[in-house]
Amino acid sequence: MLKPLHDNVILKKEKVEKKTESGIILTGDAKEQPNIAEVAAVGEGTYVDGELKPLTVKVGDKVVYKKYSTTEIKINEEEYLIIAEKDILAIVE
Repeated sequence: MLKPLHDNVILKKEKVEKKTESGIILTGDAKEQPNIAEVAAVGEGTYVDGELKPLTVKVGDKVVYKKYSTTEIKINEEEYLIIAEKDILAIVE
């Protein structure tokens, strides 16, 4: 598993359904990928004025992230994203 450093977060991409409810199979880019993922791991935080400030997100949170702010990595056929916490826009509740 990956262990993020500082204020970085590891996200696990959600699988996108390639079939509509009515049974139509979508190909390639027919359906845009959502920018929602689950937090798989979080870094320890950053130092502000000599004090460690922990991250807001936690493992298991579903989050919305900036589309072009990630580094993609594939480990054991699973796709993960590495992103700075500042590039996470919201927590899905």
